[in-house]
Amino acid sequence: MGNQGKDEALYQEMCRVVGKVVLEMRDLGQEPKHIVIAGVLRTSLANQKIKRSEQTREAMERVITALAGQ
Repeated sequence: MGNQGKDEALYQEMCRVVGKVVLEMRDLGQEPKHIVIAGVLRTSLANQKIKRSEQTREAMERVITALAGQ
């Protein structure tokens, strides 16, 4: 049962991450295609200067996998 709570929290973080990328892309006038979103997240993860929680990092990695089919 405790695992279900962690899964739900991770899912919510995944949704937050994707939503943020989509809105930023819209603001830049770009079409938010799934492969582009995955690329943006991949680039963002590569930036080691930004501190992220373990949950956010895992959420970003899972979104990349889901969108890019890795």
